[in-house]
Amino acid sequence: MTTIVTSHAAGITDKHRASTALSSTSIRNAMTIDVEDYFQVSAFAPHIARDSWPSRECRVEANIDRILAILAAGNVTATFFTLGWIAERYPDMVRRIVAGGHELASHGYGHLRASDQDLAEFTDDIVRSKALLEDIGGQAVVGYRAPSFSIGARNLWTLDALLDAGYRYSSSIYPIQHDHYGMPEAPRFAFYPNGKDTLLEIPITTVRLMQRNLPAGGGGYFRLLPYAVSRWLMQRVNSDDRQSAIFYFHPWEIDPNQPRQPGIGLKTRFRHYVNLGRMENRIKALTRDFEWDRMDRIFLGSAGSGQ
Repeated sequence: MTTIVTSHAAGITDKHRASTALSSTSIRNAMTIDVEDYFQVSAFAPHIARDSWPSRECRVEANIDRILAILAAGNVTATFFTLGWIAERYPDMVRRIVAGGHELASHGYGHLRASDQDLAEFTDDIVRSKALLEDIGGQAVVGYRAPSFSIGARNLWTLDALLDAGYRYSSSIYPIQHDHYGMPEAPRFAFYPNGKDTLLEIPITTVRLMQRNLPAGGGGYFRLLPYAVSRWLMQRVNSDDRQSAIFYFHPWEIDPNQPRQPGIGLKTRFRHYVNLGRMENRIKALTRDFEWDRMDRIFLGSAGSGQ
């Protein structure tokens, strides 16, 4: 049974912490993209039926091509946590991701929250998506990120299931307090929930301030806060914690012209659409201001890529 040793204000002190602390001059941060389209986000689930997905205007391929161009211009390699549903429909896009030197990882098949699945359903989802991505991409898939960071204190059994399915790491626990997800008591940096040489969990980056973890790894917070604040938070993780930052975003976040979803609440509307028009330039700025690499190379070494 998986247990989590909680973190402390000064950082990780449990014996199963991963050895990822680096000198401030050699730190590479992990750039990650959750490959899904605008109509697949969890906040829209009550408003968009799954059976309507095939008839929706898909914009993910064009957005991914723009992201690939941004990363190439910045000489950045990244990890793409990709939905099986998307990969099935855009296999050439997946191959372009791999051809660009990026890591292909799993985001599950159909963006089902891990917390909404039982063991059999979850196992089927992670096995199916892994096999599909490996078949299309032609490289081993060793990483997984749960949709909406939906692994937490109530379903830590999922980490055992991931290990059994052949994954080597997960990036599914966000150690913050949030109304839809989060496990604030979890360690802030990479750790082995079940001991060394088992599944490695790599949380999204937070900064410890005022006795709480503040989000510092992308998503809506990155669009909401001034860029200088987000840059300072990540620099603090590099300089003070001497740790790699884990940054994530979605293809739809660089697409201000995406269709607007009617009937959603004000909070959901604000969270989804705020500052979409500024996101692309902010990603370009990140590629200039920090050193970046793939998750597997930073945390597993070259053998983690499966190439």
